[in-house]
Amino acid sequence: MRRRHILAAPALGLAASWRAGAASAQPRNPSWPRSLTMGTAAPGGTYALYGPAWGQMAQEATGIAIAYRNTQGPNHNIILVNRREAELGMVTMGVALQAWNGQAEWTQGNRFREIRALFPMYDTPFHGIALKRSGITGHAQLGGRSVGAGPRGGTPGTYYPQILNTLGVRPSAVRYGSATDLVGQLQDGLLDCFLFASGVPVPAFSEVEAQADVHFLDFTAEEVRRLTMQFAELTPGTLPMGTYRKQERPLTIVGMYNFAIGHRSLPDEVAYEITKAVLGQNARFRQAIAAAAETLAENWTKNSFLPFHPGAARYLREAGHAVPDRLVQP
Repeated sequence: MRRRHILAAPALGLAASWRAGAASAQPRNPSWPRSLTMGTAAPGGTYALYGPAWGQMAQEATGIAIAYRNTQGPNHNIILVNRREAELGMVTMGVALQAWNGQAEWTQGNRFREIRALFPMYDTPFHGIALKRSGITGHAQLGGRSVGAGPRGGTPGTYYPQILNTLGVRPSAVRYGSATDLVGQLQDGLLDCFLFASGVPVPAFSEVEAQADVHFLDFTAEEVRRLTMQFAELTPGTLPMGTYRKQERPLTIVGMYNFAIGHRSLPDEVAYEITKAVLGQNARFRQAIAAAAETLAENWTKNSFLPFHPGAARYLREAGHAVPDRLVQP
């Protein structure tokens, strides 16, 4: 089996730079913590690149060293931040809603109420990729086929089995793992399709399309209607031509917004400076990662339930956005 390490070198570089930064960390305010930990995700997805990109800006703005912890994705990030085993993280709002209400199986009935929203990130479209030789062109053809769905604790690992069930599709097997691992299994013929949800272009999808002829799987209008009726947190959308190099048409998708989160104990000034640094440098952020094009203050409205950290809300209000008091909690 071929081994692929599309994020290994950056990860090693980030680890080395963090060790150096932590040793010389000089917070702007001596009462602030010297270091913070951010939950990201497994290699091959957007979080693994997006997190360190905004973490660098946060570190520059505050003088606080930021460490990065590979996780299974939003579910895992929420657990870590809620326990204060990480102070920062990234989540999709559907998973955050499950956590806030304690209603999904993975929550085991616990309500995760120590997390606070910091800033909007980008939309997460659900879509898939299959090698052309498989003959698979849509989700309806996945009955009896083997599919990958990302880390078990991530957004696609949580939602894609439910999405397929809602569509009446019964794969022969659903496998979980990092995007890097699942792309390898797809290319080696161990999977028929890889289904994912992440910022676009998904790095792992871009890797496989560079090496093989592929079909991108989206949804029919009827599938979108059924899914948005079943899951209020999903919204319809389109991935335009040019999202992927070998894309043959615009892709009809359903999506879910992402937000950066922090533990409620973060000092207000730290949360303020982090939010200001990220939302106030969008042009720079876009140069680091394409998904940052949607990281705009006005997209705070994509959050209707998760309380904002008071420091984050202060910046959003200063930027001219009317965040209501009901959405702000210390």
